[in-house]
Amino acid sequence: MNTELIQLLDKVLKSRGQSLKKNNEYMWWSPFITHHKPKLQVNIQTGKWHCWVSNQGGHNLFQLFKKVGAGRLEFQSLSKILGETTFYKSDKDDAGIKNLTLPKEFKSLSEPHTSIIKDHAMLFLRKRGITKEDIIRYNLGYCSEGQYQNRIIIPSYDEKGQLNYFVGRDFYASTLKYKNPPIPKDIIGFDLYVNWSLPIVLVEGVFDAMAIKSNAIPLFGKSILPKLYGKIIEKSVKNIFIVLDSDAFDDAIHITEKFVNEGISVNFVKLDGKDPSDVGYKSMITELHNALPMDFKQIMEMKLYGNKLLAN
Repeated sequence: MNTELIQLLDKVLKSRGQSLKKNNEYMWWSPFITHHKPKLQVNIQTGKWHCWVSNQGGHNLFQLFKKVGAGRLEFQSLSKILGETTFYKSDKDDAGIKNLTLPKEFKSLSEPHTSIIKDHAMLFLRKRGITKEDIIRYNLGYCSEGQYQNRIIIPSYDEKGQLNYFVGRDFYASTLKYKNPPIPKDIIGFDLYVNWSLPIVLVEGVFDAMAIKSNAIPLFGKSILPKLYGKIIEKSVKNIFIVLDSDAFDDAIHITEKFVNEGISVNFVKLDGKDPSDVGYKSMITELHNALPMDFKQIMEMKLYGNKLLAN
């Protein structure tokens, strides 16, 4: 199927796909912009696609074919390859989404330009274990001027590849570490990268999620908001790991109890005063393997004894 699908995508996108050699990800020249590099990323297994310059994207290939004006025969070929009969999903689902855009001063950190400010931003990321692959995957950028001056911009995209939030992190040690857009945080962070059929990891911030790298969702705080809670229930997620900072112990127990009440398997990860971005990817894998399975008895004991119980 993969060979047929790639050949069809080559035809529709009028370019040859380049394999990223991991997770069925390929890059094509984007039909939405003019650029000197392939910027349209497509996962040929899940169907998710995203243009890293125009920020257009979606959660299935039928939607991509619709966007680029593919013909009926091409839709029929795609339907035959995927074994699906629905040509594409309606765009009506997007009607209520806020039209958020990245700052106009946004510059991609994956682009081959040089500046002292970019160097400082890259140094900040390297110290936190963020790789070049992470920068491309998450479309990280920075601003050298404007209201987000001297901040790294970490975008979040919904399951359709639409921008639903971004975080502006200062990298020059100002008094205000974070500056974010003035919109509600009741969104699903990094939804574009989540496989809901696998265990998910709930963390506080975007750097924590990037440190874990796989199926980690930032809460943008210490509590779980309605949209994320609702989607976890809707998707019948079977296994959750809770990885909040030590000062959010009570919040973590509250979240744990909510999901245990829903019949979901919850595992509690203790990091001894650190957060995932401090621990690093390799050590986090070990911590996840050593997570404490939670039940009602364990929750009650934690409510009574708090962090002291985890120290034993």
